[in-house]
Amino acid sequence: MLGVMGMEISGKLHAIFDAQQVTERFRKREFVLALEENPRFPQLVLFQLTGDRCEKLDGFSVGDAVRVEFSLRGREWTSPRGEVKYFNSLDVWTLERERAGSADEPPPPDEPPPNFDDVPF
Repeated sequence: MLGVMGMEISGKLHAIFDAQQVTERFRKREFVLALEENPRFPQLVLFQLTGDRCEKLDGFSVGDAVRVEFSLRGREWTSPRGEVKYFNSLDVWTLERERAGSADEPPPPDEPPPNFDDVPF
């Protein structure tokens, strides 16, 4: 976690959507990240890139392991009938491939394991 509004998470790309021109000046591109902390119950979370950041998804494929830095955003909207609704969005600032070998994995041994076929007895 990076702070109250800036957060970081890793997962696998589950779905990638095309960019959408929402208004003349607002464009977004959404993707779904599978969070597999509990493999029996993966969480599928929708994120969005906006503006010039939409191209950050180019070159990525479903199944790629990625790290995402994002901001949690929310807003209130009142419908023409007077109903108040609330919307959340996860606005991505940084999207990058996960490096092979995370900090949770032990480093490889410096020496190869002994060859037990050559036991001297």
